[in-house]
Amino acid sequence: MQVPSVGPALLPQPAGGKQEAGGSSFSEMLQDALKKVNDAQVKADNLARQLLTGEVQDIHQVTVAMQEARLTMQLAVEVRNKIIEAYQEISRMQV
Repeated sequence: MQVPSVGPALLPQPAGGKQEAGGSSFSEMLQDALKKVNDAQVKADNLARQLLTGEVQDIHQVTVAMQEARLTMQLAVEVRNKIIEAYQEISRMQV
């Protein structure tokens, strides 16, 4: 069974067309991910506040939002840890 090689045609292309050398797609991706983490935290906080004031009666909705916020934060921390590990590994390499 032959496995096709991954060439430029098979790789996902950025939505904006061609990417400049040293473009900011990685930084944009990180900013989007952090915005999603923040949005999940804010949503959970708002639902918890609404539950305490009696505006929301469904405790399951609040619990799901809080767990989603917790999981997104854990994921962000783990990604940060992996980035730091990779940086430390690269800095230990001899040139």
